[in-house]
Amino acid sequence: MKKPELLIPASSLEVLKTAVIFGADAVYIGGEAFGLRAKAKNFSMEEMREGIAFAHANHVKVYVTANILAHNGDLSGIREYFRELLAMEPDRPDALIISDPGVFQIAKEVCPQIDIHISTQANNVNYQTFRFWHSLGARRVVSGRELSLEELKEIRANIPEDLEIETFVHGAMCISYSGRCLLSNFLTGRDANRGACTHPCRWKYSLMEETRPGEYFPIEENERGTYIFNSKDLCMIEHIPDLLQAGINSFKIEGRMKTALYVATVARTYRKAIDDCFSDPALYEKNMDWYRQQIASCTYRQFTTGFFYGKPGQDAQIYDSNTYIKEYTYIGIVEECDREGFIRIWQRNKFSVGENLEIMKPGGENIPAEVLEIRDREGNPMESAPHPNQELYVRLSQQPCGQDLLRRKEQV
Repeated sequence: MKKPELLIPASSLEVLKTAVIFGADAVYIGGEAFGLRAKAKNFSMEEMREGIAFAHANHVKVYVTANILAHNGDLSGIREYFRELLAMEPDRPDALIISDPGVFQIAKEVCPQIDIHISTQANNVNYQTFRFWHSLGARRVVSGRELSLEELKEIRANIPEDLEIETFVHGAMCISYSGRCLLSNFLTGRDANRGACTHPCRWKYSLMEETRPGEYFPIEENERGTYIFNSKDLCMIEHIPDLLQAGINSFKIEGRMKTALYVATVARTYRKAIDDCFSDPALYEKNMDWYRQQIASCTYRQFTTGFFYGKPGQDAQIYDSNTYIKEYTYIGIVEECDREGFIRIWQRNKFSVGENLEIMKPGGENIPAEVLEIRDREGNPMESAPHPNQELYVRLSQQPCGQDLLRRKEQV
């Protein structure tokens, strides 16, 4: 059995580098247009070049999303965009993620040298659909989130061996079938299928009767609340062997809007779980508490196994809140260390001298460390760093290495 690819999302160059360092086999990113996360930071062409070069230097692949459902006005821009991606020598993307047949055809014409993966947005839920895309030249198909493990096994048994299956194993669940949502467009005029989703599935809803405007009536599925579309997050960290038996080639993590801390935590945990499972299934079972603890240390909305073991019941929804559980705050990534023991970081959230942080290492260690000194870029001492995105020089009670991540545990 071949070890599956661990595919991690990246919203920015910083997050891409974090994903690579913390264990990704491949990273998927979006450019400034034609992807389904228009509100993510996304990548300029120069950032994309730098990111792909960095990933390739570390033997990690990069896939670029172009998975909108295109309208007529998008087509000429898509063609030009694909020409630019093709021209990225020597480091062009390893694959394009596409859902629209017209966009697929343009990619085949403009950049046949780049592999094509079929997005989950194409509603890929049976083996005949997989065969169809393979016959047109697709190398990989991303399965719909609505499939069970048994259905995935049946697909694997009925498609060519060289056609890869990519499946979401962790992250937020969309309320709409394979993510093809009309709710955002209907309520706000922002089209989820063109990258502008406002996430109305997380909103709180009430009813208003036509003849009584301004008088709201609560919608209650039970006594706990009214978040009627709000799914728990998918998490399959406890079921790696079942995913392997289903014949999945790529384990995909959702989250192109997430921070470097989230990406580092999820990538590192799934990396170790996959490696442990392949090394020794008994080791995987032995380390289960560590996986659970680590995966719950990043932001999440409670966990579910989605459709993998059958249709989800009412316990897959969260009825009383739309907020994330958050145990840690992201402080920054260690850029470099000097001989005096100071590290340079671009700080992301407030922290102060005397606080206790954790040094999060790619290999799995979390090392407690006290903040001893903070200096600004001119060398002036600071008691605290309240403003985000400052370049700071920090001395800790424990010495981190370059590319380690700093986080602070919050009081729950």
